[in-house]
Amino acid sequence: MKIARVLVVEDESAIAELISINLRHNGMLPMLAGDGVAAQKHIDEVLPDVILLDWMLPGQSGLELARRWRADPRTKTTPILMLTARGDEPDKIAGLDAGADDYITKPFSTQELLARIRAVLRRRAPEQASDVVRIGGLQLDGSTHRVSFNDQGIKLGPTEFKLLNYLMHHAERVHSRSQLLDRVWGDHVFIEERTVDVHVKRLREALGDAGSMVETVRGVGYRMTGHL
Repeated sequence: MKIARVLVVEDESAIAELISINLRHNGMLPMLAGDGVAAQKHIDEVLPDVILLDWMLPGQSGLELARRWRADPRTKTTPILMLTARGDEPDKIAGLDAGADDYITKPFSTQELLARIRAVLRRRAPEQASDVVRIGGLQLDGSTHRVSFNDQGIKLGPTEFKLLNYLMHHAERVHSRSQLLDRVWGDHVFIEERTVDVHVKRLREALGDAGSMVETVRGVGYRMTGHL
């Protein structure tokens, strides 16, 4: 079985070493970096299976690094778990907006951290549609990873693309947040349902005039419809 490589980007050596020891004890291979430069060197040498990324770092912040790695084709699908002392809702949303898949607020228990790492490593791949699906003027091509509305290209992040892909292939059905987490993200046990709301908001913004096709069903979840 493949040993999971975990890149730990943390400038507090005591925390980094504690995480490293626990990762090793649980059959994972940690790679330590104290800043973005060292982290990028590791990534250039060997692509990690998951990145634990501290928010507050010398030089580039964790948010800046997350945005950079999400924009890089080589790392855009690598799971990023943000480590942060910032527990406020706007800060959590900022972390998700920057491209983090999940976040964990310090101080955290070792068991919680390991559980969240295992969760992102276990995530099933979303439904990989290679066909073209159309709803009204909205079109998604799974093979080329392109989305357009009325023949105008739309740029989506990887998570928003997966979310739209699933919604369009299951149009007119109402999906709860937990169902979307399960189908789009995979194992949703350690991911907050608020994550879905953040990505739906980003999806709607990216879709522009077509954003209203993603409907909120109050008290239930979301639905993709052909009505604008």
